[in-house]
Order: sequence, then C-alpha cells, then structure tokens
Amino acid sequence: MNEFDDAVLGCFLAKQEQLFPEPVCESFDEAEAFLEECMAIVVKSADEVWEYFDEEGLDLNGLTKDELLEAEEVFAVGDGRYLIVQG
Repeated sequence: MNEFDDAVLGCFLAKQEQLFPEPVCESFDEAEAFLEECMAIVVKSADEVWEYFDEEGLDLNGLTKDELLEAEEVFAVGDGRYLIVQG
C-alpha cells in the first residue's frame, strides 16, 4: 500500500480540480483514502512518470516529457516527485 506524505496529500488537495470538475476531498484523511482507492502512485522523477505510462501501454509517440507532465492525471508535488492519479 502506498504511503502518502503530507506534501503529496497537500498537493492533491490543492490541485484536485485539474482532474475532477469539483473537489472530491476536503481533508488529508479523505485525500489519503481516495488516493489509496484509486491506486495512485508517487514517482521520484519525470523520467519515472514516462516509464510508468510506457509500462501501462500508453502510446507515447510524438509526445514530449513536458507534454506528459502536463497531463491532467499527473500532479507535480513540488519536490521533484510526481503523483499519478488514474481518475
């Protein structure tokens, strides 16, 4: 099971509307439960975001890493890590 620290949970709470039309969580506890249910993951770098989507079978041809990092399900935590939420 993923451990989501305060930085990850705060990032999701602040940016959740980039993926959903309205907030789905209001507290750290709700965010943690939601992310666990969605099987969200935290990766350590932009390269790992690319590797994750490549392993998931996403067609990455013609896509730059910057474009992938702007995908609505990718959240920059702010410390070099990224949260990936499959909504």
